[in-house]
Amino acid sequence: MQRRAIFNNRILPYFLLLPQLVITIIFFFWPASQAIYQSVLEQDPFGLRTRFVFLENFQTVLSDPLYIEAIQVTAIFSVSVTLFVMVLALFFAVMADRQIRGAQTYKTLLLWPYALAPAVAAVLWNFIFNPFIGIFGRALNDWGLLWDYKLNGTHALILIVIASSWKQIAHNFLFFLAGLQSIPAAVVEAAMIDGAGAWKLFRSVLFPLISPTTFYLLTINMVFAFFDTFGVIHALTDGGPGRSTTTLMYKVYSDGYVNLNLGQSAAQSVILMLIVSALVWLQFRFVEGKVHYA
Repeated sequence: MQRRAIFNNRILPYFLLLPQLVITIIFFFWPASQAIYQSVLEQDPFGLRTRFVFLENFQTVLSDPLYIEAIQVTAIFSVSVTLFVMVLALFFAVMADRQIRGAQTYKTLLLWPYALAPAVAAVLWNFIFNPFIGIFGRALNDWGLLWDYKLNGTHALILIVIASSWKQIAHNFLFFLAGLQSIPAAVVEAAMIDGAGAWKLFRSVLFPLISPTTFYLLTINMVFAFFDTFGVIHALTDGGPGRSTTTLMYKVYSDGYVNLNLGQSAAQSVILMLIVSALVWLQFRFVEGKVHYA
């Protein structure tokens, strides 16, 4: 018989929910409402004059070639980070799930990068891939590959993908490992008795059983690539060279904070929120149906 929590006081459940509701309202609904409000206004940089322009900011933003370019950069960047993170994290989790010597140390070392702030992670990768002082950066130039992410847009995009992915791998690894260890040993043993090899065991048994974890991480990584990589981009490339690493999130900052174009910056943030909401809805609409819940 399933036990249910019973509250004698009708006010208590709402009181317990109140802290989370207050945090959500202050840090999500209030900023979102302010962004929507400012997106239909045109303000001077000093906020002295305001004019209602309705959808003019959205029309200007969507007709701007630089904004279309930022969408393309964001698409390449987010897909690359999501795939890179999930594939590597799943591989490490499968390796850590095996009975190997030093497995606990191996797991601990993989979790450390998640504790670093994005800007700190960017500085570390700068020391590694800087074309003048970085270990790998200088080595690549010595090998004749002419590596310089400060001048080459492709190199810069590759570097921010690597730096952003490296920080997020630990989070994905932890969830994949927990998912693998939750699979009953009897299921794995039965598949092995039936003659399933390592690859067939993973493809036909293990991976389908951790599909809820995979679906969750797919959504989380996509949101991470859109929003939480600002620190890495700002510390490593500052959106350059040119605009090769200017994502939608970084363009919101550049137009609003640097160029003081508050109305168009707010319109961009609203568009970004709608894009991410639409992508999450599409994932729940078409991907979740393939998830197997035990």
